[in-house]
Amino acid sequence: MSPSADTALVLVDVTEDVLEQLLRLAIQDADADEVTPPLGSAAGWNAERIRWFRAYHHAAAAGLDGPARQKSWAISCGGLLAGSARLKRTGCGQAKFAAVETGIWLARGFRGRGVGTEVLRLVKAQAAAYGATGLEARTTAGNAAALALLRSAGAGLDFGVECGVALVTARIPLR
Repeated sequence: MSPSADTALVLVDVTEDVLEQLLRLAIQDADADEVTPPLGSAAGWNAERIRWFRAYHHAAAAGLDGPARQKSWAISCGGLLAGSARLKRTGCGQAKFAAVETGIWLARGFRGRGVGTEVLRLVKAQAAAYGATGLEARTTAGNAAALALLRSAGAGLDFGVECGVALVTARIPLR
């Protein structure tokens, strides 16, 4: 089921207020491993992961041409925050580039409703507007929902192993 016409889905810039709402959502309705890299000595949400989350979104606020070479957005679904999406420049050089990497996480309450499909459509449009000709994503081989979403968007999938973890790199042409 996709979001209905009366449930507007938009990408929202991450201001300080939005950042704190997004952090609360992540802590309450997503596993830390779905949102952040493994950090700290304690599993789950911990002080190190919370610091990383804030620092990441602050750095990504400058956009793809900023020092972090990333842009993140909060996902708003019907006026409620639903998760976050990002684009990251890959490679070096000029403002226009061949591929960008994306990542999306959704709060549990927004999964299985077509939100991911619509968010990926919006992210693809953002990437194309930046001049990218391709979109890449990486996930674990066991993330069936992400793989189904990527396949439905026409992604080619490359399977591999890195540090003993089965990973998949997806590539979606934009032109």
